[in-house]
Amino acid sequence: MARRHTIGIALGLAVIAADQLTKWWIAAWVMQPPRRIPVLPFFDLVLAWNRGISFGMFDAGSVWGPWLLSGIALVIVGFLGVWFRRAEMLSTTLALGLIMGGALGNVIDRVRLGAVIDFIDLHAGGYHWPAFNVADAAITVGAVLLIVETLFSPARKKRNIEDT
Repeated sequence: MARRHTIGIALGLAVIAADQLTKWWIAAWVMQPPRRIPVLPFFDLVLAWNRGISFGMFDAGSVWGPWLLSGIALVIVGFLGVWFRRAEMLSTTLALGLIMGGALGNVIDRVRLGAVIDFIDLHAGGYHWPAFNVADAAITVGAVLLIVETLFSPARKKRNIEDT
C-alpha cells in the first residue's frame, strides 16, 4: 500500500474517532439536560437528532429510514473506496479519507441510535445554518478539496494538455 493511501486511511479513521468522541461528549456530558449553550456570538452548541442526511435534509421519519440511508451511504463509500485505491495524488486520498470517514461516522450513529447526533449551530444576522457535526464538516471539506483539485490541479492540467 502506498504511503498516500496509509495517510488517507489514517485521516478517515481519525475523523471517525473525533466524530464519535465529540458526539458522545455532547450527548453524555454537555447536554444534560438538553439545552442550547452559547459559545461565541455566532456559534452555539445544541443537541439535535438528525434522521435525514447531512444538515437534516430528507428526514424521512420512518423506521426504515436510518437503515436505507445507511445502506446508501455504505454503497457510496464502496464506490469512493475504489476511487481511493486508484488515487495517485495525496490530495485525492486525503479528500476521500475525509468523506469516507465522515460518512462512516454518521452510519455508526444511524445504526446505533437510529439518528445522527448534530450539535454545531452556526448563525449570523438571524439566519441559522442547519446543525451539523464533525462528520458532516469532514464530508464537506473533503468534497470541496476534490472540487478544488479537479479545477486547479497541475497534474489534471498536464493531462488535459496531453490529451489535446
